[in-house]
Amino acid sequence: MGKRLKQQRRGKGTPRYRAPSHRAKVDVSFRVYDDEEKAGSLKGEIVEFIDDPFHHAPLMRVQLDNNEEVTLIAPEGVALHDVIEMGAQARLTLGGVYPLYKIPDGSYIYNIEKVPGDGGKFVRSPGSYAIVVSKEEDKVLVKLPSRSIVAFPPESRAQLGVVAGGGWKEKPLVKAGNAFYKYKARNRLWPKVRGVHMSAYNHPHGGKQHHEGKPTTVSRNAPPGAKVGHIAARSTGRKKGRRKER
Repeated sequence: MGKRLKQQRRGKGTPRYRAPSHRAKVDVSFRVYDDEEKAGSLKGEIVEFIDDPFHHAPLMRVQLDNNEEVTLIAPEGVALHDVIEMGAQARLTLGGVYPLYKIPDGSYIYNIEKVPGDGGKFVRSPGSYAIVVSKEEDKVLVKLPSRSIVAFPPESRAQLGVVAGGGWKEKPLVKAGNAFYKYKARNRLWPKVRGVHMSAYNHPHGGKQHHEGKPTTVSRNAPPGAKVGHIAARSTGRKKGRRKER
């Protein structure tokens, strides 16, 4: 009997494969959407930038006028002691939090709420942004980085600007040791060994060959030990035959 596959070991749920949540420094979320923010505005000052291992984008800690502190994703172009505003009647500032119906069409936004009050779910990765396309009576159309246009509730909040930290993938790792520590910070296994490079008792594609040695299409209902390759694929490989003319 062979060994368990990597995906089987991960599915068991041991601490070896869990994300190290204890390393997270802060929880990034909007403040509770209360009447003060709905009817008026709040001002805050950026007092600190935070480098959190669980976020590729830099974070900023904001001290509000009502002595509250919130941690938000920092946009490009802000500095320490800059003032940001939030609320339905607030002045538009870089990194501020506003309901979508108050943001002008064509503006760059990020950290968008799917449902009003959920704290921000969409467009949070470094260098990303979405664009407000148009507003209708019961929805706001937003163009996401995937180029798809999605409708959001008008009361959903978002931040103004572009997420800071763009281009972080362009920096070369230089050596394999850096890649190891990069993945270790998030409990990701690296390097990823190909199945054909393993022994036959480690992987269905193994066996000291440079190819799988058998078809790689497997059933949707295959057992976990055999469910590798092209799962429930309609076809694999290059399409053959002439192109049919209409």
